[in-house]
Amino acid sequence: MMELRDTYGRTFKTLRVSLLTTCNLGCVYCTMGDPTINADKKAQTPATVFLDQVAKLHAQLNLQTIRFTGGEPLLYRELPAVLEGVSKLGIPEIKMTTNAFLLDRMAPMLKEAGLQSLNVSLDAVDEEVFYLMSKREKVEKVLKGIDSAIACGLEVKLNSVILKGLNDNQILPLLDFAFQRDIPIRFLEVMAMGHLHNQGMKYMFPQEKILETIATKYNFTRQLRAPSATANYWRTSEGKMFGIVANESEPFCQDCNRLRLDAQGNIYGCLSNNNPVSIKNVVAREELTQKLQEAMDQKQKVRFTGSELSMLHIGG
Repeated sequence: MMELRDTYGRTFKTLRVSLLTTCNLGCVYCTMGDPTINADKKAQTPATVFLDQVAKLHAQLNLQTIRFTGGEPLLYRELPAVLEGVSKLGIPEIKMTTNAFLLDRMAPMLKEAGLQSLNVSLDAVDEEVFYLMSKREKVEKVLKGIDSAIACGLEVKLNSVILKGLNDNQILPLLDFAFQRDIPIRFLEVMAMGHLHNQGMKYMFPQEKILETIATKYNFTRQLRAPSATANYWRTSEGKMFGIVANESEPFCQDCNRLRLDAQGNIYGCLSNNNPVSIKNVVAREELTQKLQEAMDQKQKVRFTGSELSMLHIGG
């Protein structure tokens, strides 16, 4: 198999699949001001369509990882069928990103269907701050979902977007929550996406400030960055791990290997590009190769520049 590469040697090895464009939270950095949060939840792409598209992409790219996103993927009615179908394709790593609001009752079923790993979006453990960030109450539902996922043997990692003046007081509580469960946590600098495209710096709480906050309680040393990784990692003197996705402070575009597929059958080679490349009706291998090259050409050379795309539509 001839591997698709650009002039910088980059490939597509990780596919992120946005299963739907609806969510049961209204997080400040994602959906605030976006009326499509109340879109018709009955309009969902069939699992057979996703599986056909993924199969074609895998045959061309020899994918190593697939990650299901949304919107909120737990709202996708055929989620177990998609997981089971992808398991049969032979993609080694099957992962998902979720807000975990519905995870408590679903975790065992997802594990049985073939899911291996979860990134849980959790921006606060304090109820008031959780509501400030997500416009939903009952953070305990998310916390129970996390514990259920751990209990049934899923690999769990936490993602926390830190916004200046909103939840920067949650860094240490979130860290302690993760450390108590011996699971990794990654703090994310806000991305200039969707309605924040031109005002991302308004909420920017950079890597340097996150580290300064953590240093008030923990001693830590930096770890070597893995190839194509989005996060920088540190290990505390107690042996606990935390990471920071510093898309602004330390861009990681240079060896990005991610491709995105949305619920309309469009692929994107980069979050900084608003131009979808449709593979919805592509049948011939030669045409798919051309489409993939178009997506590859979207990749940024140095840094993420932001986009008017909402993470609600393209996935976290």
